[in-house]
Amino acid sequence: MASQTTDPASPAPTAPPGTDTTPKQPGGGGLTLFAVLLAVFVVPTSISGTAVALPAIGLDTGAGSAPLQWVVNGFNVAFACFTLVWGSLADLIGRIRAFAIGAAVFAVASVGCALAPNVYVLDGARVLAGIGGAAIFACGSAIISSAFEGPARAKAFALFGAVAGIGVALGPTVSGPAVDSLGWRWIFGLQAIVLAVVLACVPAIAKKVNEQPTPGGRLDVRGAVVFVLAMASLTYAIVQGSEWGWGSAGTLGLLALAAVLLAVFGSLSKSTEAPLLDLSVVRNRRFLAYTLVPVAASFGFVTQLTYLPSYLSAVAGYSASAAGTTMLLLTLPVLALPLVGAKLVERGTSPLAVVLASLLCLVVGDLALLLLGPDTSVFAMAPAMLVTGAGMGLSAGLVDGQALAMVEEEKAGMAAGFLNTLRLGSEAIAVAVFGSALTSLVTTDGSAAEHAASYDTAFHNLLWAMAAVSLVLGLLVVVLARRGADTTR
Repeated sequence: MASQTTDPASPAPTAPPGTDTTPKQPGGGGLTLFAVLLAVFVVPTSISGTAVALPAIGLDTGAGSAPLQWVVNGFNVAFACFTLVWGSLADLIGRIRAFAIGAAVFAVASVGCALAPNVYVLDGARVLAGIGGAAIFACGSAIISSAFEGPARAKAFALFGAVAGIGVALGPTVSGPAVDSLGWRWIFGLQAIVLAVVLACVPAIAKKVNEQPTPGGRLDVRGAVVFVLAMASLTYAIVQGSEWGWGSAGTLGLLALAAVLLAVFGSLSKSTEAPLLDLSVVRNRRFLAYTLVPVAASFGFVTQLTYLPSYLSAVAGYSASAAGTTMLLLTLPVLALPLVGAKLVERGTSPLAVVLASLLCLVVGDLALLLLGPDTSVFAMAPAMLVTGAGMGLSAGLVDGQALAMVEEEKAGMAAGFLNTLRLGSEAIAVAVFGSALTSLVTTDGSAAEHAASYDTAFHNLLWAMAAVSLVLGLLVVVLARRGADTTR
């Protein structure tokens, strides 16, 4: 908050007024972290790994391309819509309880996916899984914020970021062999089994970790309904925009509806005594600065993670396996560097300095990827891919810990929900816009060589655009962080 008197760059700032300062009970930290990280691993694995199973699901169910794509899109849309709701609900009923409910919903939905008789039931179960996944991410980070302090807290958030990155990177690797050897239904069955282990840990965690839900609080149902409808309109427009056309009546109508509903939500937040999103949290400029870092990563890193394999195949002639192996250069820093960032902060480096270094890596890495061409060797492209991955890896987890340290502990769930809403929402926007622009710029007529050349040119133009967006967001982070620091003096 603006009234804080502590140095915001400190890894363990003094708790603001009103914060629960009850000491965390020792002995439960390891089990708590294990359960949260295990659940967190399932969520991104489910997102990236399910895409591998789509061909097998299509063959088995006879589904068309549109309902088949919603096996992935349904999860993403539900996740984006309900993350903020779960974050606020966690502050009211307790983060561990909300986390357990979310994990149970995800587990039940995964069983439903495994037993689905057709693709429409599967789509519905995936929507339900997305609702549960939103609880896991929003409540999981809030639990870590409450259960750990000082260097242990920084390390826990670093592991949170690393495990999320591992889930994204290993999702296809884990799901591919499962589909080949066990069948696509077992992808969801394995998720249910893992979450059953998580749920078995919850009673022990509840006895070890102190938390104080808001007494007598009630969920802002009216605000929740308006926000969910707004996010559903926005994300559905983004998902369908490339198919309908960004200038079509359907896309523009949904975007306009989303804008109106978000305006209504903002008005309700000002007039409601206990709103779904307390706008005082968003007015904290340093908190807002940290929440924009994942947005920059969505444009500077996630777009490359999504479309670089297609470039390597379409332009450089890589096989699918070769392209996948090459992508390790982009993902390995995401696995290794979150702990490095935490260690730097532990040794006295300003968290903001580490974050700004990660943003600089995103810009430099995207610009360095401009050297890509049909004949570029792996050794030549390796530095660019490693630097881009470092842009994601250095700040992964760190921004969550620092952002939540800027707000009162009783609002940590709400803050975590807002942060993760921006994270997934920006990923959906970045990936959809990049893909739509790529489709419109690439020439489909002509020979294969002309198509590859067109793809090469379009990809390079979009690299300039993604680097520019990352740079602008990075400058905005600097401005907000400096102004936020001024208000603490």
